[in-house]
Amino acid sequence: MRFALVALGGAAALLIGCGGAGVSSSTFEPHSTSGGQGTRPGSPSSGAGSTSVTGTPQPDLGPGADMHGYRPFPANNPWNTAIDQDPVDPNSANLIASIGLSTSLHPDFGANYNGGPFGIPYMVVSGTQTTVPMTFLYADQSDPGPYPIPPNAPVENGSDKHILIIDRDHLKLYETYNSVKQADNSWHADSGAKFDMVTGAYRPPYWTSADAAGLPIFPGLVRYDEVQAGAINHALRFTVQVSRHAFTAPARHWASSNTSVNVPPMGMRVRLKASVDISTYPADCQVILRAMKKYGMFVADNGGNWFVSGAPDTRWDDSHMNLLKQLHGSDFEVVKMGTIVTN
Repeated sequence: MRFALVALGGAAALLIGCGGAGVSSSTFEPHSTSGGQGTRPGSPSSGAGSTSVTGTPQPDLGPGADMHGYRPFPANNPWNTAIDQDPVDPNSANLIASIGLSTSLHPDFGANYNGGPFGIPYMVVSGTQTTVPMTFLYADQSDPGPYPIPPNAPVENGSDKHILIIDRDHLKLYETYNSVKQADNSWHADSGAKFDMVTGAYRPPYWTSADAAGLPIFPGLVRYDEVQAGAINHALRFTVQVSRHAFTAPARHWASSNTSVNVPPMGMRVRLKASVDISTYPADCQVILRAMKKYGMFVADNGGNWFVSGAPDTRWDDSHMNLLKQLHGSDFEVVKMGTIVTN
């Protein structure tokens, strides 16, 4: 995550965390967030891996739990809409070049790095999970606690220290940045954000989240359970080293002072070109690459160029995932963007 000063009404505000759960009525919204709501997967009394009365599978419990096909947010939410038939952005060539035409795609997840799995972890809890107090460095920009974070919640390794918690019964997503457990099992984080997985409500414009773009993190992860099931039915997230002082929906925030129109704004969406032959890749890789063609990837944070986020799992075949590095920036194109917010 990276910080940026954003001018609001003539005053400069350091937008770090993410605040109230409301959705601004603005021209930034590309899709409705009220229609086509996803089905609730079950009730608080349902067992792990069970099926609700609506026939929708319910996620298991625990770190890296199998979601059994449950997909957050409505079908018309940008994370869940196919863009394989959308036009190419007229500035695609320059934007892709700024990220790196010859730079390899980099799966930033796997089974073993420095002795263990790596990536951005998540945990599924039940609706009865005990909630704990939260304190935030940027409290005025964060959704207040308590949060249902267990004492054993997995924390992302490295400086970002993300925590992602899915309450499977209330269908709420909790995400924190730079998270540190306190002696009394409460948590302190730089910022915290809550997302309603039924409505898919966006964060307010100009507000970040646990991600620089103001987006949720969990919906964009490459997860083992989906790859094993044979399909990823949502967009992915990736990072770039240099982003623009701008954002485009569904992003809500920028994290840069660079005003060049030839570098990507937060929320820019790319897709793997339809002409790229993926038939020689192993089956697990093909699942990921099909998603990149159909749903694409959002620029969600500043980081390594073409670094694709995923969840850690000891079952990943790292030798297969490393084959994704055979792809380069030149294999991607930018999907045509709508309004780009710069002020």
